Amino acid sequence: MQAAHVIAEGVRGAQPVEIPARLCMVAVKLLPVIGASVSLRAGGMPVQLSASSDQASYMSEVQATLGDGPCMYAAETGAPVLASDLTSGPDTRRWPVFAQQATAAGVQAVYSVPLGNDAVCVGTLDLYRATPGELTDRDLRTAQLVASVMTVALMALPRGEENVQGGGEPWLSGLAADHDEVYQAIGMIMVQLGVGSDEALARLRADAFANNRTALEVARDVVSHRKRFDRD
Repeated sequence: MQAAHVIAEGVRGAQPVEIPARLCMVAVKLLPVIGASVSLRAGGMPVQLSASSDQASYMSEVQATLGDGPCMYAAETGAPVLASDLTSGPDTRRWPVFAQQATAAGVQAVYSVPLGNDAVCVGTLDLYRATPGELTDRDLRTAQLVASVMTVALMALPRGEENVQGGGEPWLSGLAADHDEVYQAIGMIMVQLGVGSDEALARLRADAFANNRTALEVARDVVSHRKRFDRD
């Protein structure tokens, strides 16, 4: 069955809010991977929109927490980044901490494909594999096709208050709701420490890394006043 047909079948009848998750599932069906996630770029930190599984969601959060990993480089360069072996070799030297956390989570290869066009990268489609291995040229073309459809969906689907129907929440805002807590926590840390947003994000990430947590988990504690950052 052709990839385009599988994609069409995968999103048939889906509501706008379901499209990113449906396409992540399609990617897992078409490619030799165990999970997929999609994130948008925002203020130096990926904003996860959806994932095909809890494992894929966790891997996305690991990259956001560390501020490192294939998705960060794919977003910066606008080109695919293929880390085909996180157990040894160049990929482990390039992302040593990420590689350690990925393999501990059962992921040994990560492929990140940018979303957008030649001029603007708006995010990444990240693919996770349980064993080391290269993507074939055909696999890469399929991954880029899914990323292209994801880009079109994200750009074309309704966003903003003018598109809210029945008083509900805009679909994109709903998908990224978790990340609102990160931004809120960064603001609170800025006040608590008297620092700028970059420093506040760095402190949030450092605390998460030091305690083997994700940035989102720490942010939720900050927002709920279970944790505060004090000046040294």
